[in-house]
Amino acid sequence: QVQLVESGGGLVQAGGSLRLSCAASGRTFSSYVMGWFRQAPGKEREFVASISRSGGSTPYAESVKGRFTISRDNAKNTVYLQMNNLKSEDTAVYYCAAKMFSEYAYWGQGTQVTVSS
Repeated sequence: QVQLVESGGGLVQAGGSLRLSCAASGRTFSSYVMGWFRQAPGKEREFVASISRSGGSTPYAESVKGRFTISRDNAKNTVYLQMNNLKSEDTAVYYCAAKMFSEYAYWGQGTQVTVSS
């Protein structure tokens, strides 16, 4: 089992940057594909980005491509989401998640990101 704790959210002006972190418990972090998702008020949760076990594959949602970068440090059991050129529509609760097989089975509690225009 994996426990995930996100941090790094906050209030930022449009055009600014934030880096989210997600720390995972356990000794098998490198066995999991990690993902970032977000949920804005009144909307369904949506995929933002994911990263393969080795970090070699990093698909992104079209809405964040070129602005967000996902990375991981398997030695530190941590996955990151660097968010640049933030827009008001990026305002949401951001969640990290882990999957070993087809479904994301483990989720963090979320961290709020608010972008003011």
